[in-house]
Amino acid sequence: MSEEINQDRWVSLQEVCDYLGVKRHTIMRWIEQRDMPASKVGKLWRFKTAEIDEWVRSGGASEEQGVSK
Repeated sequence: MSEEINQDRWVSLQEVCDYLGVKRHTIMRWIEQRDMPASKVGKLWRFKTAEIDEWVRSGGASEEQGVSK
């Protein structure tokens, strides 16, 4: 993503996909199976990039976690 995301604002599912460079399916799996920090607002998922950054740093997106396929 060419512009820096403001750490204090809520971002959309598509923005998180672009930010992390993964597909929507991957984000949805991480929410369900790896407790990725996300909030549902109506029908839409919203994320805080500061929380996502911390989750990634703590190993939340690590391939080493056992995830059933």
